[in-house]
Amino acid sequence: MRLVFMGTPDFAAFSLKALAASDHEVLAVVTQPDKPRGRGQKLKASAVKAAAEDAAALPVLQPAKVKEESFVAQLSALALDLIVVVAYGQKIPAEILRLPRYGCINVHASLLPRWRGAAPIQAAIYAGDRKTGVSIMYLDEGWDTGDIILKREVEIAPRETGGSLHDKLASLGADCLLEAIDLIAQGAAPRTPQTQEGACYAPKLEENLFVIDWRQEAAKIERLIRALNPFPGARTYHQGRLLRLWSGKVTPGAGARPGTILSLSQAGIVVQAKDEALRIEEIQRSGGTRMSAGAFICGYTLHRGEILG
Repeated sequence: MRLVFMGTPDFAAFSLKALAASDHEVLAVVTQPDKPRGRGQKLKASAVKAAAEDAAALPVLQPAKVKEESFVAQLSALALDLIVVVAYGQKIPAEILRLPRYGCINVHASLLPRWRGAAPIQAAIYAGDRKTGVSIMYLDEGWDTGDIILKREVEIAPRETGGSLHDKLASLGADCLLEAIDLIAQGAAPRTPQTQEGACYAPKLEENLFVIDWRQEAAKIERLIRALNPFPGARTYHQGRLLRLWSGKVTPGAGARPGTILSLSQAGIVVQAKDEALRIEEIQRSGGTRMSAGAFICGYTLHRGEILG
């Protein structure tokens, strides 16, 4: 297959590496422009660009807007069989969807139509789903609404984090992508329309989600912490100072005001939630390093009865 790969983050890099090691001909890699990051705001390439440079220096294109006429003309000149899109970050316009002989396909980190959208991994954990998976679909002009080629399930472990599930699904997605391309090449790829039954949307992560509301159920807070680990981290505040929470466990509460610190020990910091309490097991103050709650309270002053949030 003569194809172009379009993607940006680590999740997409897994699929690009699998394609680069296959018999398929990757004519170009399309990714978002380099962006300033970190305290120095130095330009940094995307994970996909780095993977392309490692994989036999594949040609990299970085249009500011994917609908630019000059970019569409570049793709049109390649006589493509297929375009593969994985977490690219921009909607693919109709003029590009029509270019390849076999269309455009996408690797999505959920069991569609559940969790369409930008943050399906975090959404599945936060919602308490027992399973999720990968869907390979044909792209259409909607948001994750195209016909399904194949789906594969994985279990969500009780202590699963956004990071651990990301790596599971990224690896599975790469395998499923190669399987789907083989089916397309053989003329055996199904096109199963998505139904609206069970459809829901996982929007881009916004900062208001990062801050813990201790008035919620302890189990829901615990899932939020896992969903946002390792990025961007669930947050709470102590006397106006930012604290990031990285792991916790639901434990019996005391009927106190939500956010109240009930106890502090080497086992953790117990905080009252709406119903039960949450034992914070791993924590980080702004500018500090992640550490166990037991180590944290040795160098940071917290008191029983204080309110977080």
